[in-house]
Amino acid sequence: MSQTIIDIQSYADTYDQLTNAIRGLTEEQLKWKSAPEKWSVTEVLAHLADHSIVFSFRIRKLIAEPGAQLPPFQQDPWVGESRANQSSVHDILAVYQALLSYNILLFKRIPAEAWEKTAISPRGTEVSLLDSFQSFVKHVQTHLAQIERIKGALNAL
Repeated sequence: MSQTIIDIQSYADTYDQLTNAIRGLTEEQLKWKSAPEKWSVTEVLAHLADHSIVFSFRIRKLIAEPGAQLPPFQQDPWVGESRANQSSVHDILAVYQALLSYNILLFKRIPAEAWEKTAISPRGTEVSLLDSFQSFVKHVQTHLAQIERIKGALNAL
């Protein structure tokens, strides 16, 4: 077991934060969109599952291939072309939780110095594993706020 230089609990907590954010919403509310170009709660969750897939790949590339170019992805086409709003929130969250659990196992195995390994972000800047980890957690927080805005718009109807 490694000695990580960070507390991975903030990452582990994201699943519960997401499930708490959607508790009590009906299927209709989960799929509601304020405008055709806006995301529903289901689409936000699908995006986070997609982002978790990309994050999972990026962190493994970063650990195994320091200095490598990390791949970008286009979030809107991923959500739209996959017909994410037709998905089951239950299925999306199951995928999210599985990736979260799998990555936590990795984080517990790697040595502390692995958190300092770097690669080149899609924006062309050098990022460490720690930077990527912190960005992922912050990204989830951004989308939790988006879910709250969607719920607020629903309540205003």
